Amino acid sequence: QVQLVESGGGSVQAGGSLRLSCAGYGYTYSCDCMAWFRQAAPGKEREGVAAIYTCIGSTYYADSVKGRFTISQDNAKNTLYLQMNTLKPEDTAMYYCARSLRCGRVLDPERYNYWGQGTQVTVSS
Repeated sequence: QVQLVESGGGSVQAGGSLRLSCAGYGYTYSCDCMAWFRQAAPGKEREGVAAIYTCIGSTYYADSVKGRFTISQDNAKNTLYLQMNTLKPEDTAMYYCARSLRCGRVLDPERYNYWGQGTQVTVSS
């Protein structure tokens, strides 16, 4: 059974940094897409933040986080990371990692088959 477990969220002041981790269980490394999404509040749209094509390491970012966030992976550990720098209050959200068995529209949540439970990030001004 595939399971994704996020960690690393917390509360920081604007301008600070956090690194999120997502450990994958129940599957071995394969060619697929992994991504981070965020949801500012329950009922709001889930926004694609960053994605990575695991085979070749190609990365994709939402315009709102380009230059501030970096997605990376450790295939040996089946772990996905999101380094977030220069955080802003508008980055406050629940952050989810997700896995897609078929890459395509890599920041579209509808393309993703597996989801973690989320980790909360709160940025104060």
